[in-house]
Amino acid sequence: MAALARRRSVAVDVGGVKVGGDNPIVVQSMTNTDTADTPSTVNQVMALAQAGSELVRVTVNNDEAAVAVPKICETLYKFGVRVPIVGDFHYNGHLLLKKYPDCARALAKYRINPGNVNIGKKHDDNFRTMIETAVHYDRPVRIGVNWGSLDSQLLTRMMDENNQAAEPLDAKTVTMNAIVVSALESAAAAERYGLGRDKIIISAKVSGVQDLIYVYRKLARECDYALHVGLTEAGLGAKGIVATTAGLAVLLQEGIGDTIRASLTPLPNGDRTEEVVVCQQILQSLELRSFTPQVTACPGCGRTTSTFFQDMADQIQTYLREQMPVWKTRHTGVEEMRVAVMGCIVNGPGESKHANIGISLPGTFEEPVAPVYVDGKLSITLRGDHIVAEFIEILNKYVERTYSALPEAAVV
Repeated sequence: MAALARRRSVAVDVGGVKVGGDNPIVVQSMTNTDTADTPSTVNQVMALAQAGSELVRVTVNNDEAAVAVPKICETLYKFGVRVPIVGDFHYNGHLLLKKYPDCARALAKYRINPGNVNIGKKHDDNFRTMIETAVHYDRPVRIGVNWGSLDSQLLTRMMDENNQAAEPLDAKTVTMNAIVVSALESAAAAERYGLGRDKIIISAKVSGVQDLIYVYRKLARECDYALHVGLTEAGLGAKGIVATTAGLAVLLQEGIGDTIRASLTPLPNGDRTEEVVVCQQILQSLELRSFTPQVTACPGCGRTTSTFFQDMADQIQTYLREQMPVWKTRHTGVEEMRVAVMGCIVNGPGESKHANIGISLPGTFEEPVAPVYVDGKLSITLRGDHIVAEFIEILNKYVERTYSALPEAAVV
């Protein structure tokens, strides 16, 4: 299948991570710790980076957080974590960036919300101060519009203009259009203050899937800035995952989006890294990027009364994800490996043959054997109580002999 055509945007360098242009779509996440709590923030950044987040954003909302940022970055560096840290500023960013130059230098990018600074007012000194700071330290900026904090003066102006139109639009459409205008006008102002187009990323966050698609299609038509895409509040659990997937999949299929985030609400004591995995799975399902070997497993039916194949599929998938940090430093292409763990004879052998390596477990009333297929051919038949361990051993040997070893210099 031919690769999807990407919207061509201006490439932006964020601390060594290339966003936009011909570069791969970047996965981003954000901490939910108190940034001033340096150990907790460092630990969560490390977990997000380990999961595959390529940019991590932290809240910089007060003096304590600004003071902590350089310490966080220094500690991460000592641990060998090189993920760029993005500072999220609202209301007082102009004060913090000027007051704490070490913070301004440590951050790889600044995120500015036009609705929470004085852009569009009679004097936009606060916005200008932040942009000039970015220019001084040669840092890119994400101009992140959010419909929950949209510039009220701009929205009022556009509503008034709409009321005078011969065929006025509905209020919601005007609001969506105002989000786009806010982003583009703010980006234009940033350029006037000296920030290059190759230092600007735009986002326009809403919480509805159809609204997201409308806004980003419009942005994509009207500019060539790099675009960060995601719902502003995706929600909890399955709802958040489905909404994020529904919105991002449509836009990414149309070539829109240079960096993405799944803004999932974690369950109590939930794992923040879930949002990283969701983004990776969206990109891998669309065949835009590969991150980890994929496991095909059947849903189960009356023929698969045993839950053993489900347990095995879960164990294998967990094992693959845990092994990837090691494998990716030693083997090229292993992230594209396909593994099948099937529960009965109906589709088991066929799916196993289509995978790089697959196993078909016995279903109800079937002979208690598990044929293993390697590169489409029957390799061995397993039986007994040690099938999982034996299959993992076969899988490891397959990786070792199939995927080229990286040069020693590349092994970390």
